[in-house]
Amino acid sequence: MNLEIVMQELEALGKERTKKMYISNGAHEPLFGVATGAMKPIAKKIKINQNLADELYATGNYDAMYFAGIIADPKAMTESDFDRWMDSAYFYMLSDYVVAVTLAEADIAQVVADKWIASGEELRMSAGWSCYCWLLGNRLDVEFSESKIAKMIEMVKNTIHDSPERTKSAMNNFLYTVGVSYLPLHEKAVETAKAVGVVEVKRDKKKSSSLHAYENIQKEVEKGRLGFKRKYVRC
Repeated sequence: MNLEIVMQELEALGKERTKKMYISNGAHEPLFGVATGAMKPIAKKIKINQNLADELYATGNYDAMYFAGIIADPKAMTESDFDRWMDSAYFYMLSDYVVAVTLAEADIAQVVADKWIASGEELRMSAGWSCYCWLLGNRLDVEFSESKIAKMIEMVKNTIHDSPERTKSAMNNFLYTVGVSYLPLHEKAVETAKAVGVVEVKRDKKKSSSLHAYENIQKEVEKGRLGFKRKYVRC
């Protein structure tokens, strides 16, 4: 399948209602409004194709960019490839759910995510923290440095309330993920989440949302989901 055929197939799957929902979350034209589940049959036909993924991502069409993440080969992507993708990720659904997810399957994930967290740019920071959420929720605990994750928890504690809005959301999710999926620092994450308290995230043209990692960790503990690991990062 080539770029033209994939774009035609995606366009045929577009729904006006889905398009409006994506736009309300920050997407802009061009986009078709394809539900992510509807992309699976095309993905099955293509499987993994990095060249096609790069072509699709470069279109700037939100649905094509999302689909690019599904068929990308993360292990074939270099740091500059991820940076290039990140440069075009203009809102959080791309930075956190396409680029960060794809990066989480790469061997260089932590190196790139660390640089993004240190960048001072809202969506890069958000993608870096989100990448760690995908990593911690999927990889074995032994694959992480406990002292490094502990320092990151301290960073969240000290900076979350003064961070940019999307970064706040990803940092809050990081605390929650450590609390649920990374057993060596469960207690530290719980204590920190309690100390951080409610995190207010302002959203364009929408009501602010109140996030509380401590409450959400407790809910998962009550369900017996402590130590939960996802089988796959990408759908």
